[in-house]
Amino acid sequence: MLDSAKIIAVVGLSDDSNRPSNRIGRYLQNEGYRVVPVNPLLEKVLGENSYPDLKSVPYDIDIVDIFRRSEEVHEIVEAARELKIPAVWVQVGIECSEDTIELAKANNMKLIKDCCIMVEHRMLKG
Repeated sequence: MLDSAKIIAVVGLSDDSNRPSNRIGRYLQNEGYRVVPVNPLLEKVLGENSYPDLKSVPYDIDIVDIFRRSEEVHEIVEAARELKIPAVWVQVGIECSEDTIELAKANNMKLIKDCCIMVEHRMLKG
């Protein structure tokens, strides 16, 4: 999945360079991915326009990487399903309900949880 992906939307991407979302977003950019910030409080992050929600992004997304509270995950996965985004990555420490897991399964979406996209990418690179 990480080999074929080109565009990763980071929901909850912060402009604070000390926050994990920013650090991981920068890493992904440096590795050649286009990182799309999804944060209604910001206009730009990491040199990219920020969008208030997934539905506002004007192009196709390959992976959604979530940095939001656990109670917001289901709504984000539902939006990804509506947009036919094939994969959602839920960062370490963020919980997924059984309903959310079932939603992803029922719609043939890949749902990755309990691991970090940056750590996994580094391991794949060797």
